[in-house]
Amino acid sequence: WLNRGHLFAVADGMGAHAAGELASEMAVNSISHHYCQHRQLSPPEAILKAVHEANSEIHQRGQLNTEFHNMGTTCSSLLILPQGALVAHVGDSRIYRLRANQLEQLTFDHSLFWEVRATGQIRDSEAAINIPKNVITRSLGPQPKVQVDLEGPFEIQAHDVFLICSDGLTGKVSDQELGLILNLLPPQEAVSLLVDLANVRGGPDNITATVIKI
Repeated sequence: WLNRGHLFAVADGMGAHAAGELASEMAVNSISHHYCQHRQLSPPEAILKAVHEANSEIHQRGQLNTEFHNMGTTCSSLLILPQGALVAHVGDSRIYRLRANQLEQLTFDHSLFWEVRATGQIRDSEAAINIPKNVITRSLGPQPKVQVDLEGPFEIQAHDVFLICSDGLTGKVSDQELGLILNLLPPQEAVSLLVDLANVRGGPDNITATVIKI
């Protein structure tokens, strides 16, 4: 804990079912393995290097088999350290922090919608409707190299709650609802309710979530 902290991650695979499942499994296994392996590096350097190595391994695996060609995955990793929380992020899975009833998204969605919105080109609600929400602009695997967002350290306080989740959850449950549930329930019960709520509302996509309470 004092030297390496606690590592949590959520990955949401893309491509054919088997390819996406393999890519996401490789991401979480590879990042956790390489992060622990690079003990000579500082935590920020180690987690960044681990994500890049995971990308390389997924890309190489995809090149070996035509069925897995261009397979990819999002991956949002959260490191809880004595000096604060670090975020290493690729894709449109999200990391939130709830503090004193205020929910804050710590990650930027690497999606076409968010990228266009960030440029200021969306000027009205009609234009926003015409941009697909499910097209992502960054992921682990399709390319030999990837740009990784490394954010933090964010200060941590007792009773802070962190949520890491795939877009299968945030596509069906609003930020207001996320904050309310995270505030009222302990982590395991919150995860169960969030997944159930997204499923009741259609559950068209993978719904993955983990909740960490300080």
